[in-house]
Amino acid sequence: MTAGILKNPWRLLLAINVAVVIGVFIHKVRLPPYVPYIHLLVDYHFGFIKRALIGAIVALFTDKVPVWLVFAIAGAMWLATLGLYARLFQKTFGFTARTLPLFVFIAGSPFFLKNFMHTLGHFDIYGCAFALVLLLMPARSLLFVAAAAVFSAILVLIHHIHLLMYVPTIITIVVIRHYLTHGITRTNVAFGLVALLGVSVLFFAAQFLGTMPIPQADFLAYLKSRMADPSRENLLQFAYIWYQPLSKEISDTWSWLPHNSLGLPVFALLIWLHTPLWRYFADLVHALASDLHRHLVIAALIGISLAYLVMFAMVFDYSRWISNWAVCMFLVLHAVKMLPAARETPPIPAEDQKTNLFGLFVTLIPRVGIVRPF
Repeated sequence: MTAGILKNPWRLLLAINVAVVIGVFIHKVRLPPYVPYIHLLVDYHFGFIKRALIGAIVALFTDKVPVWLVFAIAGAMWLATLGLYARLFQKTFGFTARTLPLFVFIAGSPFFLKNFMHTLGHFDIYGCAFALVLLLMPARSLLFVAAAAVFSAILVLIHHIHLLMYVPTIITIVVIRHYLTHGITRTNVAFGLVALLGVSVLFFAAQFLGTMPIPQADFLAYLKSRMADPSRENLLQFAYIWYQPLSKEISDTWSWLPHNSLGLPVFALLIWLHTPLWRYFADLVHALASDLHRHLVIAALIGISLAYLVMFAMVFDYSRWISNWAVCMFLVLHAVKMLPAARETPPIPAEDQKTNLFGLFVTLIPRVGIVRPF
């Protein structure tokens, strides 16, 4: 029996991943939710400002925001994302013994659900969830393009950095699922360009016109009035981010660059541990029936990666950016699988010793982190 588990350990690795997620959750709820909590307090009380949509929605239901609401909302979002991904995997690959290694490498990756658990309450997961919905919903009409535009606008209102973080992946999904699958016409191209322009304008409005219009002391007083427990003033220490200009964010990022760059070898190692998955992804792309599709997919992957490179130069939450980049790769993998293929792509081998070791290491790593590795 032991020899059988060592030869084909994927069910065991899946169970270990569940235990690791529970452990990460227990650890997370014991930490003060500095950034996630303040985002539930900020709304549109003083007019249009950046990073205020989630708080504005919360304000519709309650005047006082308890700290536990961070974990309630974020936990529900995490469970919804898990459910959406499980449904997508079932639709794309199906749950069988042959596809279990692929599921473990993606769903059990420290870049994905485990890191979303560690960053519980942060806004990254919303981009992933909306992308999953777009991968699941019908893509036959312009309603699909309109839905993608609405989702992108919502993401920009949640946090404008989504324009770089998940909007490029959403564009890739729209191109693959609608334009490449159902054809390109003058009407749907014009509609898509107008939608993209609208989202871009919203981004610039949030970035340059969405600053807080009142003194920081008055802003802090308002936030304190919305707290269920005003004595926990330490949770307001990041209020300055609604006043910090882009130039200051870039300056801070570059000043910390020598120190934060020390984590790059760790990120490279984590990416390398997913080698069986990247090899399978490359085989999927090479197996596409159309050269045009293949070239456009490669161009999209480069474009998504360049967007993350820009983020690296602007904001120093490197562990989050690397993790979300990997998640975007996972999402595009599913989209590519939906395109016509010239041949069947062999699955990740379930009984290869080297692959099993990669799977074990990926499973045992609990998460990547927020700024620096782990």
